[in-house]
Amino acid sequence: MNRQGYLEVRDLTVDFDGFKANEGVDITFLQGRIHFLIGPNGAGKTTLVDALTGLVKGTGLANYNGKDLLNLKSHQIVRAGVGRTFQTATVFEQLTVLQNLDIAGGVHRKAWGMLRARRGIPVYVEEALETIGMTDLKDKQAGILAHGQKQWLEIGMLLVQDAQVMFLDETVAGMSAEEREETGELLKKIAPGRIIVVIEHDMEFVRQYADFVTVLHAGRLLAEGSISEIQANTQVQEVYLGRNASEEVA
Repeated sequence: MNRQGYLEVRDLTVDFDGFKANEGVDITFLQGRIHFLIGPNGAGKTTLVDALTGLVKGTGLANYNGKDLLNLKSHQIVRAGVGRTFQTATVFEQLTVLQNLDIAGGVHRKAWGMLRARRGIPVYVEEALETIGMTDLKDKQAGILAHGQKQWLEIGMLLVQDAQVMFLDETVAGMSAEEREETGELLKKIAPGRIIVVIEHDMEFVRQYADFVTVLHAGRLLAEGSISEIQANTQVQEVYLGRNASEEVA
């Protein structure tokens, strides 16, 4: 495993005036696998990602590539190779797909380079367009894209930022079955060489594409393992999957 092959989180706690949204969470995210975070609403999934991306203050340790993410500001975390998406796609709707990707790629360009006229499409943008399947849509305004396409564009924006750690928050929410399948295949395509972490409530999507699953409940880690191990876990059945979970496993 190389130095960038894991993100190690130890004793992560996020305290909002006495309310612990996360408490003592230990998780290791490994390169090359699609790691899902699941749990009931209010379990602390998004708060955990907020802490690891600098949006809220957390205590503990989050070691990635020799840096503690909990001690960095959000822009420093982006430059360290960590990116995220949100439940609602945050693209520049008045700009084209290509312009969105080009702006996102600017995070690794010097200020003077941003001011120079661009000649042609940068190679890394072309590669991102191809990866997310939107080469033919590069001149289309982002605001008129389908819901799923906006989510793929956000993933493309992380690709041009060269994000080696990607946190994706409910990426397939509101997608059609076809879009969910395309999204799952996209995640499988980009996972090698990256750390992919997905917050998700769609258990069918989790069953199809999870390499590893962590379950949070009331801000704490409840269980983790393969999807079959999680489905068979009686505690998980009780607090999240419901009474019929054991029947579904059978």
